[in-house]
Amino acid sequence: MSSRAAVAVIGLGVMGAATLRALAVRGVPAVGIERFRPGHAHGSSHGETRVFRVAYFEHPSYVPLARAAHDAWRRIERETGTSLLATTGILEAGPDGSPIVGGSLDAARRHGLPYEVLSARDACARFPAFGLPDGWVASFQPDGGVLRAEASVEAMVGGAIARGASVLAERRVTALLPQRDGVRVVFSDGSALTADRVVVTAGPWIGSLAPSLAPALRVTRQTVGWFAPRQPDLVRPGAMPVFILEAPEDTFYGFPDMTGSGVKTASHIEGDVVDDPDVAARPNDAALERLAANLTRYLPAAGGPLRAAASCFYTRTADEHFAIGLHPEDSRIVLASPCSGHGFKFASLVGEILADLALDGGTRHDIGLFDLGRCVMARPES
Repeated sequence: MSSRAAVAVIGLGVMGAATLRALAVRGVPAVGIERFRPGHAHGSSHGETRVFRVAYFEHPSYVPLARAAHDAWRRIERETGTSLLATTGILEAGPDGSPIVGGSLDAARRHGLPYEVLSARDACARFPAFGLPDGWVASFQPDGGVLRAEASVEAMVGGAIARGASVLAERRVTALLPQRDGVRVVFSDGSALTADRVVVTAGPWIGSLAPSLAPALRVTRQTVGWFAPRQPDLVRPGAMPVFILEAPEDTFYGFPDMTGSGVKTASHIEGDVVDDPDVAARPNDAALERLAANLTRYLPAAGGPLRAAASCFYTRTADEHFAIGLHPEDSRIVLASPCSGHGFKFASLVGEILADLALDGGTRHDIGLFDLGRCVMARPES
């Protein structure tokens, strides 16, 4: 391994993997650095599945990016011969006046996306796995779906390596030292390499490499559970879509039983705040009990015994939007926290955007919503 690289990508979760691939596709000598091994279960890119949706309740500005990300996922599938994105549709539901349903419908109408508005009775008739209360309203969007999490990381890292990128696994970066001839990337064993540009996609560890960004972020542990279905035929792909339910007691989401492992579900409400993401975080028992109660009440066909559980980190900004951009004190460093628990679906595009920023200092994609200027920044340590 050379002690010099054109671009170093720190962190090979889905965002870093996508960035490494995008750089390799462009013929740029790049190295990806991962403190564990690509595809690990310590961060935010594991757990079998992720939601893909286009009508975006968080903000309509995400819709063009989601469309572009959809096309990028399909390109990666063609290039790798790997199926990564399955279209299942998505059902979003809640009491009349639900901000999630209303926000998604607003985004769909603004951008001409296909959707249907359903009563609770109509939604349950179409998807009998659900037991939505009277008075609820639902939105069904046929272009929603499911991304294969670990398979996505594997496909992009593999694609990058096939195009000449290098990977350093089980190497922890402890410092970034800007110098005249590049940015020195220092490892925990005291060794180092120098890169012309650095992209930091370190997930919940990003604050350790950009200390002044850390106060703008909070890391939370989210508990995920897989439950045995009571009526398997009703929760299979085709019979049940991906869902997000905004119930009075919890906002939670989940997936059809994609592989026979059970119905996966988790809360989208903030979990336990994590001070040190290196400390093993076992699933929260109280959170698992709440998830079981959610299914029993609102998705009875899925409300069987718990089969498996895991923890996943959300790295959140105060406004829940991403944080992406050039470090204001050193434009050779790109910082990216496409985060707050809804970023995975955009990785195929974010990788292209981060490669743009590293190589050109800008991108044609509209990322104004993610401007680092709203976060407190200071000069990188030297």
